[in-house]
Amino acid sequence: MNVPNPLSAAQITGYFAFALGILAFLQKDDRRLRAMVGLQAFSYAVHFMLLGSIAAAVASLVTTVRAVLSLYTRSPVVAIIILIVNVALAFFTVQSAVGWLPVAASSAGTLAFFFFAGIPMRLVLLGSTGCWLANNLILGSIGGTLLELFIGIANGTTCFRLWRGKRGSSSNAAEKGE
Repeated sequence: MNVPNPLSAAQITGYFAFALGILAFLQKDDRRLRAMVGLQAFSYAVHFMLLGSIAAAVASLVTTVRAVLSLYTRSPVVAIIILIVNVALAFFTVQSAVGWLPVAASSAGTLAFFFFAGIPMRLVLLGSTGCWLANNLILGSIGGTLLELFIGIANGTTCFRLWRGKRGSSSNAAEKGE
């Protein structure tokens, strides 16, 4: 296994993506989450380009565009177009089975952002996180691996906070006889 240089330009860019990702998944507001994911995904694209993974870089760019578009529309047609573009670009960039992991991650994120909200959206994003985590471990992405581990924890924590908030609201309504 090739040990990555932790101070290379690629890894430093990954650390920046790591910071943006943490900020994104700590957001309780879906719009802020989407906007922050767009920024994080763009820095991820640069990171993967520097690591030499074109497939992961392209999937990250698709994720960037998807996150921005999802701020303005939740159209299923737009989601399907994004999915088609993602898979079509993969056929030109994926060079091994590992290259399909970011494509699966980006596709799951598209489904999450366009067809779900709140807790269900974040649960689908946890599946996406799993794909990115496997990809990053294989590529030797230090910041990316840390990012996905922390995104999983932060996203899981936010899911719990949202669930607890809903449960608390239901309990309060029941106590008031509503």
